[in-house]
Parts: sequence; structure tokens; C-alpha cells
Amino acid sequence: MVKIGKSSVETTPMGLGTNAVGGHNLFSNLDDQEGIRIVQKSIASGITLLDTAFVYGLGESEKLIGQAIKGMDRSKIQIASKGAQKLQPDGSLELDNSPEFLRQAVEDSLKRLNTDYLDIFYIHFPAGKTPLNEAVSALNDLKKAGKIRAIGVSNLSKDQLIEANRDGLVDVDEEQYSLIHREMEQDRFDYLKQEQISFVPYFPLASGLLTGKYQEEQSFPVGDVRHDDPNFKGQQFKEINQRVDVLRRLAAEHEVSVAEVVLAWYLKNPAISVVIPGAKKVSQVEDNAKSLNIKLNEQELLLIDQTFK
Repeated sequence: MVKIGKSSVETTPMGLGTNAVGGHNLFSNLDDQEGIRIVQKSIASGITLLDTAFVYGLGESEKLIGQAIKGMDRSKIQIASKGAQKLQPDGSLELDNSPEFLRQAVEDSLKRLNTDYLDIFYIHFPAGKTPLNEAVSALNDLKKAGKIRAIGVSNLSKDQLIEANRDGLVDVDEEQYSLIHREMEQDRFDYLKQEQISFVPYFPLASGLLTGKYQEEQSFPVGDVRHDDPNFKGQQFKEINQRVDVLRRLAAEHEVSVAEVVLAWYLKNPAISVVIPGAKKVSQVEDNAKSLNIKLNEQELLLIDQTFK
């Protein structure tokens, strides 16, 4: 089990990213019943941290998770949700970090999830209006009230993170990080360690690029998170795929999938508290769980590190 920041939250070192559970605004052709099965299979496999957000289907992900865990022992499940997007009458979203909005966002998440508390609640994006330390202070009031157990922030610059943590109240930081996106190593890992703030990377499999399944360029429909991603196009895609060939060889030697090798590398990284790969199929959850048992030796860990440095 992994302790989250300075909070009392403990969770497994692998969680489930649920943007493809009910996230119809992010992905096409999602099956809600499969989403429920994905959540249930995750918990049955010992992956008990469920990472969701309002913006994943505008609340649909939270509702499906609430259905999936109904009747289960809540104390054995950790739920993290996020909020910052305020739905406008015209259907657009406006960022809001005000204390009033955050209090309402937490209450709304609790209703959709059908639970009394959230183990982690993240400020999903900075809005640029409310000082971030004031927003975090509002979450601390909710923590004292038992509505949330740990305070998180996401999508912040280093300076914004320092502002948010002015009173030492931030427990966990969730940012984009993968073998392809490693800027956080120089940007903030030392600060996070110094301040006892846990780090959770999102997009750890780089939207599928690090699974080894894309050996040729593909196009994705408008609205798909991969549609405008430059990593899926041209020379950038070719260079990444050449590096992924190293992972393919390691995966073959261990008789596991490429994704399992990548996740095993994250699990051995002391700077990472919890890794949260997503899944669109139950079989992907099963594969993710297998990475908990892969033993990469020091030479293999270094090879992966240097290949993607």
C-alpha cells in the first residue's frame, strides 16, 4: 500500500484511470456496461484506486462508478475525483476554482458516486482568478468536515504548485508524465519529495503509444483525444515507435505485453506514488494487473530509462 502525501489515505500502487468509463465526450463508441465491468474487474484484481472527474462524460463516469461499486465495502475502495469545470447554460464549460464552486463540486460528485466521502479531490485545472492557496484552503475545510480525505491539484505549473501549497496542505499532484513526456523529472520531482507530496502521472501509456499496438500511423475522429496529438503523426511518431521496439523486445523476453513492461517500470520509480492506466476493455484491466508481478532487473530498468531519456 502507498500513503498519499501527508494524509491518512492508503491505496494500491496501481489505480484505474476512468476517462473511458462514461467519457463519451472524450472517446467514441464506449459501452457503459463494459465500463461498469471494467471498474468491477479492477477492484477484483486488487486495483482499488478509481480515478475519475466531472469532465469525464460531464458526470457520467462518476455515475457509472457509483453503480459499479454499489453494495461493495467502501472502506476497501479509494475514489479520486476532480473538478474545475463549471457547466454553463449554453453547454460550454468555464473554469472555476472559487471556494463556493469547489464546495458544490464536491457535493455533486458525492451524489453521483453515491458515497459519503472522496478519498482524494483534485482541483482539475487552474482558473486564473481565485488564488490557488485560497482554493486549497477551501478543500482543507472539506477535509476537516470529512467530505474528502486528501487534497490534490492537477495541470499546474511549478510556480502554481508552489502557490497552491503555500500552507503545506497539498497531498498529491497529478500531471501528465510518461516515458515520452518526462519534463516533470526536472521540473518538480525534487520539490514534491521535499514537501511530501505524492505524484500521480496521467496518460502513463501516452494514449496507447506505449502499448506497442500502433506500428503504423492512424487517423482518429474529431473529438478523440488523439486526433491532434503530434506524437501520432509524421517523424515524431516514427521516432517514438523506434524506441518502442526496445520495449517490444523486452516484452517478448518476459512473455508479457509492452504495456505491462512500461507499467512495471513506473512501479519501480520511487518518484511515482500511483500509476493510473485507463482501460476500454476488461481484458486491458487484466493485463494491467499482471504488471504488478513483473520483475525487471536493474539493467532492464536502466535500458528503458536511457532509451526514452
